[in-house]
Amino acid sequence: MIVEAFLRWVETAKAGDRARAASALGRAYLQSEMLPEERRAAEMAMTFLLDDPSPRVRLALVEAIAWSDEAPRALILALAEDQPEIACHAVTCSPLLSDADLVDLAARGGSVTRILIAARASISRAVSAALAEVGDEEDILCLLENEGAAIAPISLKRIAARLGDCCDIRNLLLDRADLPVDARQLLTQHVSNALVALPLAQAAIGLNRLERISREATQAAVVSLVGEIQPRQIADLVEHLRLNGHLTPSFLMHALCSGKVDFFAGAIVNLTGCTEKRVRSILATGRMHAVRALYEAAGLTREISTVFVEATLLWREASKKTAGTMLANVCGRLLERFRHHDGIHGAVSELLDLVEKLHIAEQRQSARSYASLTALAAA
Repeated sequence: MIVEAFLRWVETAKAGDRARAASALGRAYLQSEMLPEERRAAEMAMTFLLDDPSPRVRLALVEAIAWSDEAPRALILALAEDQPEIACHAVTCSPLLSDADLVDLAARGGSVTRILIAARASISRAVSAALAEVGDEEDILCLLENEGAAIAPISLKRIAARLGDCCDIRNLLLDRADLPVDARQLLTQHVSNALVALPLAQAAIGLNRLERISREATQAAVVSLVGEIQPRQIADLVEHLRLNGHLTPSFLMHALCSGKVDFFAGAIVNLTGCTEKRVRSILATGRMHAVRALYEAAGLTREISTVFVEATLLWREASKKTAGTMLANVCGRLLERFRHHDGIHGAVSELLDLVEKLHIAEQRQSARSYASLTALAAA
């Protein structure tokens, strides 16, 4: 009888009065002692208000009930798909929305809905994964800025792959201590691609040279990154680089000449399928023919493998000496061994060009260090 009277009243009441009634009804449902019959009647009346033509009424209702875990779940689900100013209360506040509900809303809703989900006080890895997969830049920025969002490493990598060309997203990702190393490599690639795409840079440098510079800069960035990762992360990074075609001879030579021996060994393990113990043993103590066979099993041609063998033997010798001069010694001596060979192979020539650049860079760094120490001594 109460519900029937309420429904008759609603038909003629003004929007403001209906909104006040909706708010009072919602608060009474959650805060007042009601008999089961009265509770069912109140729930029926609130359900009827979901179809009210005035947004003010639905807004008043959601403001009254969205925060409570005692609210009717069916109402919350319906209000979560209402227009944004109404849905925001249900989506951001309601404890009744499960991970499955939020994932479904993220998949079916628009950018505003996904931003509301990303702004919740607490977000599970499952919901973050859904947002990482379908979210636009604004959605992902909100997610990354939310300290209450749990984001799995694989989701961070997916964000890096999809939206790493966005500077703000890239910066937020790089600031995270839990960003996987393969995701960091993806971000360096995005930066490189952005450089190559710049019309001014293409006009000033030329596309071919710009692509080469970009490629070398990306290699240098990844090699530098290798020195910062944990040993347990090496295998994942190596596999990521292999799948993306980055384990090229020039990249491997860069890693070897830069002293990233653990990473280099991991790459050879990946490329050959040999055990880590065997690879490390051959690299550390194997005879020249065993080292060459290992490199050729990794897919290097005979001409290129010869350079890698020589570099490996030089590293063994240099590692017994002063660490500070190790890189310069290896690069310089490797250049001496091959620069005067007649009829040098084109691929070998490219490798030696890389070694020469590393040698020059190391010499410049040594000069800077020497000048700095001299200035300190003089002071």
